[in-house]
Amino acid sequence: MSDSDLPEGVAARLKRNPDGLFSAVVQERGTGDVLMVAWMDDHALAQTLATRKATYYSRSRKQYWVKGETSGHYQYVHEVRIDCDGDTVLLSVDQTGAACHTGTHTCFDTDDRLLLRAE
Repeated sequence: MSDSDLPEGVAARLKRNPDGLFSAVVQERGTGDVLMVAWMDDHALAQTLATRKATYYSRSRKQYWVKGETSGHYQYVHEVRIDCDGDTVLLSVDQTGAACHTGTHTCFDTDDRLLLRAE
């Protein structure tokens, strides 16, 4: 699948930043936990749709990466949605192993990252 192989109308709905990227929020299908946030472009999204393996763009390395290709912690994508503004996609995934590069299940699961909690 190439970039032009995005489903009809999808590329037109996406709003990209000046680098051609949009954010991807990754949610675990079974629990609803938000696992991580990453960046995609048209190519990464097209690859994700074609393979059901979450593919992202690394801004620091300036290259594509398939989640789990080096760690074995894959994300099998069940559903992809575009938000109302078109600048974010939501991936519903089955996660194998840790989603966070720190080795935790999600990038949002430790108390030292907690900024506010309703009492």
